[in-house]
Amino acid sequence: MANRLVCVFGGTGFLGRRVVRQLVESGCRVRVVARTPDKTHFAGVDDALLEFCAVDLRDDGAVEQVLAGAQGAVNAVSLYVERPGFSFEDIHARGADRLARLSRSAGLDALAYVSGIGADADSDSALVRAKAVGERLVAASFPGAYIVRPSVMFGREDAFLSNLKMATRLPVVPLFGAGHVRMQPAWVEDVAQAIARLVGQPRVGEGGEQVLEFGGAQTLSYREAVAAVCDALGRRRLLLPVPLGVWKVLARAMGVLTTPPLTIDQIYLLARDNTVAPSRDGFAQLGMQPAGMLDLLERCLTDG
Repeated sequence: MANRLVCVFGGTGFLGRRVVRQLVESGCRVRVVARTPDKTHFAGVDDALLEFCAVDLRDDGAVEQVLAGAQGAVNAVSLYVERPGFSFEDIHARGADRLARLSRSAGLDALAYVSGIGADADSDSALVRAKAVGERLVAASFPGAYIVRPSVMFGREDAFLSNLKMATRLPVVPLFGAGHVRMQPAWVEDVAQAIARLVGQPRVGEGGEQVLEFGGAQTLSYREAVAAVCDALGRRRLLLPVPLGVWKVLARAMGVLTTPPLTIDQIYLLARDNTVAPSRDGFAQLGMQPAGMLDLLERCLTDG
């Protein structure tokens, strides 16, 4: 929508920067909001439609100021490893609530909060619990907010396929459990386009939050995903089931590292299916046909 202004919090992240591009392509002006905005992610994007703002989501005054004059907002802020001053509750719960509350006060007409499939207030994972609390708080503070729940996302410079690619360098690739957990990997470009459609125009009507889940065209087990990566790279590997209890011990040991390659929250996420509920299929509701991971696998592995 021409001259519409949308604030994208977490706008330089894996998903956020793609949402920014999609919004600009639709004619929106975008405020790219991050703690330390990096302009290098936006080569080729019309500078006249971009504004970069350094904002801490924990700062009421800064958030309120950056929302001034905007019509829509996206909360794509992500935190996967806690560190001093940055807990899951700080970012995914209290931070999400702050943005929702101040967005409503500023008169915004559309807000999308990026959570994830499987958000559960009773989960053993602190990350998953915080996202569930964030969903509830956002819904209360901004009636009509879009709750966006992607499955695991893949794409250029992702974490999912990059980690699988690295793992397949080993002669034996360890699996999480038997590798039977099912997922519906969503191409990040598709998810970004969907979010841009949601906030790129005023939401029609009032009511409670709308929970939309986004998964790709193919549902795979973790074992099938690993095998597909091996095949795409021409690597014949033995796939070895490893009990989740062993992974939890390893993850806790790695927790002392500043940037651990594996966290206990990832283990909990990989212990449950990560697929879209048919009644909440966001792509279907938007009339979109998402790509499947297998169709883009070689391209993504080459790019990333």
